[in-house]
Amino acid sequence: MQHLRHPVTMDERKAKATAWALTFADMVTLLLTFFVLLLVILNDAEKHVNAVIDKLLDVTYEEMNQDLSSANVSVARATKGIKITIRGNLFKSASSEVEPEYYPVIHQIGQIIKESEVINIHDNTEYKNLLDLIRKRGAQLNVEVRCEGHTDDEKLPPNAEYPSNWELSAARSLNLVRLMNKYAAMPERYFSAMGYGEFRPIVDVKSISDYAKKTEARAINRRVEIYLDAFLQQSVMSEIEINI
Repeated sequence: MQHLRHPVTMDERKAKATAWALTFADMVTLLLTFFVLLLVILNDAEKHVNAVIDKLLDVTYEEMNQDLSSANVSVARATKGIKITIRGNLFKSASSEVEPEYYPVIHQIGQIIKESEVINIHDNTEYKNLLDLIRKRGAQLNVEVRCEGHTDDEKLPPNAEYPSNWELSAARSLNLVRLMNKYAAMPERYFSAMGYGEFRPIVDVKSISDYAKKTEARAINRRVEIYLDAFLQQSVMSEIEINI
């Protein structure tokens, strides 16, 4: 006896035609869930790394705050690491040469930085797993000693060695870095120097009319700031990785 096929209704045809879309939607949902989970894991790993870095910087800050007792040196925990501010007659007017009376304190700063845990993290087996995790993510921990020079707003004399406060502040910063590098005996890759001239003052001198207060404000603005910081950056690529 011949079996008659049941006629396919319009609803059944639509269901068959859209069945693949349901499977595809499930696959997309699973992929999205996977990537969201991956982002959460990576974010938690980065938070862990940053927490360890902050802990190391906190320890170094406490050491510096106790050991650096000079009246013209202050230490603060900043958003970009540890900030060491040097004021006073660190340089003669319009000169970029560090005054010899400051050599001992610069030597002390260099030694504290050299012996700090954050600088020596690669030699500490306690942080081996952390450094391995960073490398697996294609990153590296960069530790930086950055010197930033600042002058006041007074113009330099026509016969000055430098044409502007901008160049003067950069030269002062570089000379201080060289001196600190000499005392610390650390690789040069850790150090950098910058100059901002009069463009990042602490006190707005233009708003002060009293001469004595203006002189005092300019002395506050003349400073060198040394930052000790650590942060993650992309690993340096080899010639194979960049297809040279």
